[in-house]
Amino acid sequence: MANLTTKYLGLELKNPLIAGACNLSLEPDLAKKIEDAGASAIVFKSLFEEQINLESLELEDALSEYAERNAEMINLFPNIKHAGPEEHLEKLSKTKESLGIPVIGSLNCVNADTWEDYAEEMAQTGVDALELNFYATPGSFDKTAGEIEAEQIAILAAVKEKVNIPVSVKLSPFYSNTLNLIQQMDKQGVDGFVLFNRLFHPDIDLGSEEHNYPFNASQPMLYRMPLRFAGLLYEKINADICSNTGIFSGHDIARMILAGADSVQVVSALYQHKISHVTKMLQDLTDWMESKSYASLNDFRGKLSMVKAKDPYAYKRAQYVDMLMKPFDLLKKYPQV
Repeated sequence: MANLTTKYLGLELKNPLIAGACNLSLEPDLAKKIEDAGASAIVFKSLFEEQINLESLELEDALSEYAERNAEMINLFPNIKHAGPEEHLEKLSKTKESLGIPVIGSLNCVNADTWEDYAEEMAQTGVDALELNFYATPGSFDKTAGEIEAEQIAILAAVKEKVNIPVSVKLSPFYSNTLNLIQQMDKQGVDGFVLFNRLFHPDIDLGSEEHNYPFNASQPMLYRMPLRFAGLLYEKINADICSNTGIFSGHDIARMILAGADSVQVVSALYQHKISHVTKMLQDLTDWMESKSYASLNDFRGKLSMVKAKDPYAYKRAQYVDMLMKPFDLLKKYPQV
């Protein structure tokens, strides 16, 4: 039988399929189902600093709502403070204790000091590694790309100093030169990259003429961007590569390994096809490997990466230019146009 074991963040994983950060990991029963289905590790739901800040403000408003209603009343309720990240960290710690597979903590902060403090507290729960979610949502006209990247690199370096467990970075693809940023973070000693983070975007309801925020589920075929970067980065950085986005089948996993990834993360596949789909994905990967006589992932990892590909233009713009040079080929493929 094919050997699916791999290494990610210094962890020995029984296969390359990791359940990415999502609400499913919050429920102990569902987290156990993910483990039983065959996932090699779980990334626990992200700890969001913004959520904690919002809850803290809401609590403060609620406690002061009836304050100073008359001259003799200053505050109706005792002075109570929000517990901060404690509840999240407690759930994370219990999940780690209840599972037999590695559990990775996920962190999503705003302020530099909070990144360090929360990372240190999260590491103390006993998790096997940390995942830092870095991105910059469009909204400020003032910050330059260089300033944003320098801030994130400094945060990474500070967190690495604070904790003694592996640290990965989950990036969005929206940087001026993502490869250069990855290279700079690799020099800081980051242990792995998760490529890529899917950002939530607002939509507009034409009936009510209001904003709404639909679930931003991944779709098949979106794996092509992480595939490109896995292929470009293979043997170019020291950190491990974990591909994320658009991965729904065992064949998608095989594609990522061929490009050069060490592992993959899946979330939308769990929601759209149920947790049991993990078992099918791993079986399909095994069947494909056996059909190709591959005994282990190492037998074909990076086989179609940039450094090993027979086609030197496979990861370059030449493919697009080739399509422009042969417009009638597309008409043959889509005759209904």
